[in-house]
Formats: sequence, structure tokens, C-alpha cells
Amino acid sequence: MSPIESQQTMFGKMVEMQKMAASDNIEPAIVSNGGANISGDFKHVIRSINAQQNIAGDMMKAVDAGESDDVVGAMVASQKASLSFSMLMEMRNKVLNGIDDVMRMSL
Repeated sequence: MSPIESQQTMFGKMVEMQKMAASDNIEPAIVSNGGANISGDFKHVIRSINAQQNIAGDMMKAVDAGESDDVVGAMVASQKASLSFSMLMEMRNKVLNGIDDVMRMSL
């Protein structure tokens, strides 16, 4: 691969990452299937959050390496990923608290 082709490929990936970071959807999309498969829904959410974190990491690496000047886009992507992860942790804590409450109930 020539240097020009690698630059074009890198530019294409950066444009794609910027489009993903610029989207207004900060929470992962959940496909509802009637509540029949909650574990599948959780896996989908976790994979979406992981993808957001990977995109943010790639954008930060590009800014650190001098391949991109989009510091604001990288920071926004990082904050979106951080917020999504925080929401996931809060949801996990609520579910665990609910399970604890059910376990403490007397029959």
C-alpha cells in the first residue's frame, strides 16, 4: 500500500469516526423482542457501549498522534462513551438492588 493510499484510508476512517461521534444518539439502541431475551438485550447494550469506547479511543489516539485536529470531536465521543458506561453501571446497580430486595422479602 502506498503512502497516499494509506493516507486516504486513514482519512476515510476518521470521517467515519467523526460521523459516529456527531450523532445525537448517546444511548445504545435496544431492539425490543417482547422481553423474551433480557440477556440478549444486555449483551447488545454492552457491545454498543464497547463500540462507543473503541471509537472514542481511536479518535483520541489519532489526535495524540497528530493525524487529526478534531480535538472537540474526540472529547465529545469520549464523554458520550463515559456517559453510556455510567448509565450502564447505574442500571446494573438498580437491578442488583432490586434482586437484593426480593431476596430479603419474607414469604
